[in-house]
Amino acid sequence: MEQSFYDQVYEIVRLIPKGRVTSYVAIAKSLGAAKSSRMVGYAMNNAHGLHPPVPAHRVVNHKGLLTGRFHFSPPELMQQLLENEGLIIENEQVKNFKTYFWDPAIEL
Repeated sequence: MEQSFYDQVYEIVRLIPKGRVTSYVAIAKSLGAAKSSRMVGYAMNNAHGLHPPVPAHRVVNHKGLLTGRFHFSPPELMQQLLENEGLIIENEQVKNFKTYFWDPAIEL
């Protein structure tokens, strides 16, 4: 049985190491669907409560901004989860984003 796009996204997100982040566009590119970063975002919106868990807090926009924070309850939870993993967040953005960026196209 072929995996759905969402399932492929979740498989990649589950591989993001603790203390690292990736972007919607990096996930889309790694799946051969470079123009589907918005679909990756939709997948993240539907990831809460899945088993095994999907660490959606590790997916940010291409500049390291926590654009998905409003889909967490409360919105501050995304930042708290990232900070618990050792990342520094300033003005809703991962500080030193390039240092912590995990590119699935390279890592997988």
